[in-house]
Amino acid sequence: MPVVVAYCRAGFDAEAAEDLARVFAAMKAEVRIDVVPGRGYLIATADSLDGGAWMRALTRGPPMFVRAAFAGTGPHALLGAAPGGRPDRVAPIVAAIAAAGFGAVRSAWVEFPDTNDGKALSTLARALEPRLETVLRERGAIDVAAAQRLHVFLADGATAYAGVSGVAEGSPWPMGIARVRVPHGAPSRSASKLAEAVAVFLGDRHEALLRAGMRAVDLGAAPGGWSWYLAQRGVKVTAVDNGALKGDVSIDPRVTHVRADGLSWRPRAPVDWLVCDIVLQPIRIAALVGDWIAEGHARRAIVNLKLPMKKRYAEVERCLDLVRTRLRDAGMTADLAVRQLYHDREEVTLYVARRD
Repeated sequence: MPVVVAYCRAGFDAEAAEDLARVFAAMKAEVRIDVVPGRGYLIATADSLDGGAWMRALTRGPPMFVRAAFAGTGPHALLGAAPGGRPDRVAPIVAAIAAAGFGAVRSAWVEFPDTNDGKALSTLARALEPRLETVLRERGAIDVAAAQRLHVFLADGATAYAGVSGVAEGSPWPMGIARVRVPHGAPSRSASKLAEAVAVFLGDRHEALLRAGMRAVDLGAAPGGWSWYLAQRGVKVTAVDNGALKGDVSIDPRVTHVRADGLSWRPRAPVDWLVCDIVLQPIRIAALVGDWIAEGHARRAIVNLKLPMKKRYAEVERCLDLVRTRLRDAGMTADLAVRQLYHDREEVTLYVARRD
């Protein structure tokens, strides 16, 4: 039967399931979602699945907690017999792919759950991926111009799912995890969160939308991880926090430290970017970013919404509604996107960009 495999952060499986349910509801398709708390992935089974409708629904309503997903078939037994009696995992995968008739793909990714148990499969995945691509190339199934990617998901060492995602609609990274490198010298690991947010939300436009000479405000900046990241890109940063900045960022000429309350401080002139990673009720951060954009203090914003509560999905929607209402009341339109990123923990990241 057709399946959709979706990856998420372990512990947010229920929220990811709500993401999937809403995508299928938009398609007017019935689906059964297998949710195992802490597993880090979901299996959704449908009686039938229109791949084109699935990709269009993803585009219209991007998920918030699902990192990446693909539509395909499974589960497939992964072990087959090879000459000499040795186990062969490639042949069963190739047979499943051929039976599904996915067509040409741009590349093939062998993936696994992002959990402690799942990471034990990483060595197997790295070994299988080049062997699988070699066989597919020999069969003419790899085409660098193809509009889809192949995914093989190892649920365990003996079971796999296979399917495809659209290059335009799907994540550009295996398992939906943007691998970002923050150079040595960052005052905190939180710099990785902002680096990932830039990669996810800005994509190929990141050099144009976040470039040297721009001005940004970092609310709740201490110890300075986000200010440091922005300064490394040549951005002039006003770091607002009553606490101290640490390390090189504290003496960086591109960073001006203002000791003030980040919730009430406002710039004298509009800036290009607002960033904020203050630990506070998410609805208060949503109100803050809504005011900054609506009042013209900033053109774009990346902020984190902390989610310690039980009804996390509903809280994120409440925050989005508040921002949209604030902007609408100001006669302003903006693009909003929210994702739970790999470097996020009990939080999601919100991106807001004013339309001119």
